[in-house]
Amino acid sequence: MRKILATVCLAIASMSAHAGDQIERMSADKMQSFRPSQINWKDEPILPKGAKSALLLGDPSKPGVFIAWLKFPANYPIPAHTHPFTEVITVLKGKLGNGMGETLDKKKGETLKVGESFVLPAGHAHYVWTENEETIVELIATGPWDISYTNPKDDPRKKK
Repeated sequence: MRKILATVCLAIASMSAHAGDQIERMSADKMQSFRPSQINWKDEPILPKGAKSALLLGDPSKPGVFIAWLKFPANYPIPAHTHPFTEVITVLKGKLGNGMGETLDKKKGETLKVGESFVLPAGHAHYVWTENEETIVELIATGPWDISYTNPKDDPRKKK
């Protein structure tokens, strides 16, 4: 019994140390406020044309937690894809359709409204879409972040 307790304690200590590293990597050096009208939006090259992004905190190319906002135009689809780590998406403006599977099928998904969120496990194929209005979401994820399209032909990085 003592061996089991000692093993559990070591595992918890290890996880706590790792969580501390993640928080440290995401630390801020000053207080900041973020407003959509004041954000410096940039084209997002890993998503289909039309998406814009703004990195708020952290660095998606490095290990650790980061926060970004993504802005999608009306009637915008992102084909089925996976990510290497868990991510949390919260709708800040508009509506976002979300479905699981290797092919975009709006009938099999759900639509989230402002203030609603979903958590996506690492490696699970999913797809998203917007309806008839611009949509802004907050992405909280762990880097190094990437996207792998189920159908490689959907990858905008390969269409140059």
